[in-house]
Amino acid sequence: MTLPFDPADLTSGDIGEKRATLEMDHEEAIEHVREAFEAAGFGFPAEFAPSTLLNEKVDADRDPYYFLGACNPAMADRALDASDGRIGGLFPCGVVVWEEEPGVQTVYHVSIMRIARLSGMAPDSEEWADIVAETGEMVDEAWANLDAGV
Repeated sequence: MTLPFDPADLTSGDIGEKRATLEMDHEEAIEHVREAFEAAGFGFPAEFAPSTLLNEKVDADRDPYYFLGACNPAMADRALDASDGRIGGLFPCGVVVWEEEPGVQTVYHVSIMRIARLSGMAPDSEEWADIVAETGEMVDEAWANLDAGV
């Protein structure tokens, strides 16, 4: 498979990559991320702990790792229409929290809206650019909330 671009040429901004470090325990960090994103207009229709699943199923011995599936229904509805339903293959927007060491958590997110455009799942249109911009503003607000202690 040949990609239409060199992934090494992509920047973190191209994929909407965000990373934060929280100095708190894992469960507290999950709740803090949940509150920060809810204050920015997201809900969480899906959540689970891959580390728990992998530790139980394949004896992976993973440190705490948690997935929060963030969604704003109005944006999801617009994105489904604008992508002929294909963006749904990437739903929900993932926000993950993993423990670097006890008391230090990493929060990580990439934009499914940007990735959908790069992959050809979404159109190169003004409508999609608006969706990318608006969801990006919401994620920026959530990230600001992380820092503000919301």
